[in-house]
Amino acid sequence: MPTPLDRALNSKNTFLAFAGVVTAAAVFSIWGQDMFPQASDPKGDPETWTHDELRRWLAARNLHPNPKDTKEELLERVKANLRVPRA
Repeated sequence: MPTPLDRALNSKNTFLAFAGVVTAAAVFSIWGQDMFPQASDPKGDPETWTHDELRRWLAARNLHPNPKDTKEELLERVKANLRVPRA
């Protein structure tokens, strides 16, 4: 005579629930982290940055760079918004 525990372990629903928990844990471990990490801020002298790096730096600070701005205009805006080092 099977006990309720035997019937629960032989149940297809129990197996599907366990498989769902394992799948959910795998999905969380894969997608719960930074799957596509953001590029870091450019370092060094802004004069040597590319057009895309200047735009990314401004966009990261919500300064809304215009796509039609030239590199010189972007460079001017970056220099105006750089933090002044404190002595």
